[in-house]
Amino acid sequence: MMFDFDENYWTDRYQKGYTGWDIGYPSTPIVQYLDQIQNKNLSILIPGAGNAHEAAYAFNSGLKNTHILDISSIPLENFKSNFPDFDREKILKGDFFEHSGSYDLILEQTFFCALPPQKRVDYCKKMQDLLSPEGRLVGVLFGVEFDRPGPPFGGSIENYQDLFSNYFTIETLEPCVNSIPARQGTEVFVSLAH
Repeated sequence: MMFDFDENYWTDRYQKGYTGWDIGYPSTPIVQYLDQIQNKNLSILIPGAGNAHEAAYAFNSGLKNTHILDISSIPLENFKSNFPDFDREKILKGDFFEHSGSYDLILEQTFFCALPPQKRVDYCKKMQDLLSPEGRLVGVLFGVEFDRPGPPFGGSIENYQDLFSNYFTIETLEPCVNSIPARQGTEVFVSLAH
């Protein structure tokens, strides 16, 4: 059976508390990447941001031009309550595939794995549209196949190499060495240039 992973699906997950992707704090690989950024004026997008722990971290690190996008209003309203100083105009509700804009950096954190695998080519094409000419897509993917129906949907470095090489210059695509303990050995760190 194929689910329609739409606004209703994700809102229902939040309402029922089925949010296993949310670790409750910013992911270590993303934090360590953000800590290396010198240019605090970068325009950043976090699609499928959920409760957007990484966005809060980026914002508090001086990366004030950070935008979050989610299809469900529940995590966005939570975020507004928890981070009243975050620019409301950069808290965006909508479908990633209908979003428009130009970003220097797009952070991938549990969004790719939430999409059915047949949408991965569309994901790559949309990322190309949203990245500025010198932009990068950076983040963490699952580097394992799951033995249950998704989401999350997994994959392998070989899968990702085949997919991303058609759309990006692959700078980094390797096992993640700084995953949180619960995800050790299951994640891949990726940096893709437009």
